[in-house]
Amino acid sequence: MKKLGETKPELKSTVVAVFIASEENSSITGIGVDALVKNGLLDKLKNGPLFWIDTADKQPCIGTGGMIPWKVHVTGKLFHSGLPHKAINALELGMEAVKEIQLRFYKHFPAHPKEKDYGFATPSTMKPTQWSYPGGGINQIPGECTIAGDVRLTPFYNVADVLKKLQEYVDDINLNIEKLDSRGPVSHYVLPDENMRGRLAISFEEAFSGVACNLESRGFHVLCKATEKVVGYVKPYSITGSLPLIRELQEEGFDVQTAGYGMINMITL
Repeated sequence: MKKLGETKPELKSTVVAVFIASEENSSITGIGVDALVKNGLLDKLKNGPLFWIDTADKQPCIGTGGMIPWKVHVTGKLFHSGLPHKAINALELGMEAVKEIQLRFYKHFPAHPKEKDYGFATPSTMKPTQWSYPGGGINQIPGECTIAGDVRLTPFYNVADVLKKLQEYVDDINLNIEKLDSRGPVSHYVLPDENMRGRLAISFEEAFSGVACNLESRGFHVLCKATEKVVGYVKPYSITGSLPLIRELQEEGFDVQTAGYGMINMITL
């Protein structure tokens, strides 16, 4: 932008720079690019490519992943560790339940054929990243815990379909909780004499979809040509890291292309 301002070349296209606040669109809503689109302030840009500069390693990023944050709350029965036959171990139940949910997820959402065309580093994944429980002595079998994690979904699958399936998995496990694998001769998730069953509850935070850029777009070809000229080579890539908002821009009719100039091996969020 500085170079354009200094040299003022005659351009065949109009260049518009948009600087936004609240890039992640989470802590404060209604002030970022979503607000600009809602108020029609970007409508004139639909006639050409929109370059979203927020990726890494100097190459065109042609695909990103959707994200579904989830929590599974597990309820068992608290009891003394010396009498495990009278407890329902929430930690063991949580471990086995999440394993079963993952197995079903990968069966229903395997690697998609288009992921190879876009060069995705990984297929869709569903995994735990956090574990918490109320606390207690080492001689207590916990009666509850919460496991949290995320789904990273390639853009060739529908987020709504995944949400529906995850809820179905949990409902089915609750109905057949005694069929889950157990751990040892007195590990169980049902206490018939007390009419008690372990149970799961799944909840979700705000989910959003990934993006597959239009590879036939003039904007994509221009970006590739410029990258090759400046960097020396061009190698478009895709990752299941997530960029909020750009799927919504694409659905509003913008030709979204993404690039950036950070270092992907430094990404921690």
